Amino acid sequence: MLESGDLRKGLKLEIDGEPYVIVQFEFVKPGKGQALYKCKLKNMLTGNQFDRTYRSGEKFMPADLEEVTMEYLYFDGSQYCFMNNSTYDQEMLSAEQVGDAKVFLKENTVCDVLLFQGKPIGITLPNFVELRITQAEPWAKGDTAGGSTKPATLETGHVVQVPPFVNEGEMIRIDTRTGDYVERVKG
Repeated sequence: MLESGDLRKGLKLEIDGEPYVIVQFEFVKPGKGQALYKCKLKNMLTGNQFDRTYRSGEKFMPADLEEVTMEYLYFDGSQYCFMNNSTYDQEMLSAEQVGDAKVFLKENTVCDVLLFQGKPIGITLPNFVELRITQAEPWAKGDTAGGSTKPATLETGHVVQVPPFVNEGEMIRIDTRTGDYVERVKG
């Protein structure tokens, strides 16, 4: 059990059977009375946020969360299939659970899948992924009027801005936290 004195930003709690994360936290000690803990909570299943104030002495349940390393196998048209690397069990995640990460997912990508009470609720991609460019405009030497980047379509269908010297068919490294081009991959 956690107490109100344990509250801090990033702490994950279980409230009414659902996992919440504290996204903002403020400790307030008025001149008279009990200390107050003002929190902005985000539901990890729905994404809804709300403010709640707790008094000192209140108790909380930590969320039953576990992160498991899994490998992305395939997309069946409606769900994404991941395999646990240690037990070989397969889990299906919806597009909402995968979220924005789907634009960087390709087969055999190893990810961390967040489980709540044994059920998957979201994924964390590695910081960098390597993807092949399937479409990019050719670069004409000396062409600087068009700016210093050009759009390139990746094998996942996502479009990213790359330097003009990067060509179609090359492998590039993408930072999944920002979605930006990092470098060409020698291969």
